Amino acid sequence: MAIHASFFFLLAILLKGIKLTELLILIIIQLITTDLFNPAVNSTTFNFTNHCPHTVWPATLAGASSPALSTTGFQLAASASFSLHAPSNWSGRMWARTNCSTNDFGEFHCLSGDCGTGKLQCHGAGGIPPASLVEFTLNGADGKDFYDVSLVDGFNLPVEVAPSGGRPGCDGATSCAADIKSLCPPELREPAATADGSVVGCNSACWVFGLDEYCCTGKYNDPDKCGPTKYSIVFKKACPLAYSYPYDDETSTFTCIGADYLITFCPSKVIGRPPFYVINHLKQNRLFRGGTLANESFT
Repeated sequence: MAIHASFFFLLAILLKGIKLTELLILIIIQLITTDLFNPAVNSTTFNFTNHCPHTVWPATLAGASSPALSTTGFQLAASASFSLHAPSNWSGRMWARTNCSTNDFGEFHCLSGDCGTGKLQCHGAGGIPPASLVEFTLNGADGKDFYDVSLVDGFNLPVEVAPSGGRPGCDGATSCAADIKSLCPPELREPAATADGSVVGCNSACWVFGLDEYCCTGKYNDPDKCGPTKYSIVFKKACPLAYSYPYDDETSTFTCIGADYLITFCPSKVIGRPPFYVINHLKQNRLFRGGTLANESFT
């Protein structure tokens, strides 16, 4: 709105016969005092909030064609908030690292979600699984923002993403509010590199076994051939709105236009059955109907 006001202001001055040099000076002054130099304008704001009873260390990773955000890693104490601005066409992912510390050599490491740089900043490195991801593609097809919570790289912390503002018709919040660590099959558990060996995350079957049928790679690189497995169902039952395997698009992709986004770590747990359309989709999936998955209960 400030840009439009500036245009009419300058047009009125021009019509009054102001000299060109004076007009240029006025243009510069007006631009400096408008939102053209405000990074929050024509951008999307990500507001991070930590509802966990402990500190987390969020990290950001831009997509291949997007610039890095102003920080790629920061500390977020319990009950604290922090905001970042992203260009309106930005794409990338965010996640939280847990149980982080700096050793005697000044190297920064985390027991889950670590990006392997030895520093607070990830500097273009992704999180080492398992890590609960929030993913964005801003201003994509039809001008829509696409966002999701993904457990394709495993789970380490409950997380929610919710649009704030935006045009009517936004899909609303998506999350993984359950603590999947307590539900994790023994073979997928990620033990901490500590004496007690406590579980710090739940790995994906793809990460643990590396098989095409779990990773949706090779001959399974097709949505008609790669579907839910006995392992991905564990994630889907606990967090029905989150991605549980790479082709889990139908129930896990959300859209909005013109919104900012609130990313909450350890959101309030959602109690109840998964939404009907999620259950229905799972039971209609031809890869789900056969074998042991057909008998899974969602009550």
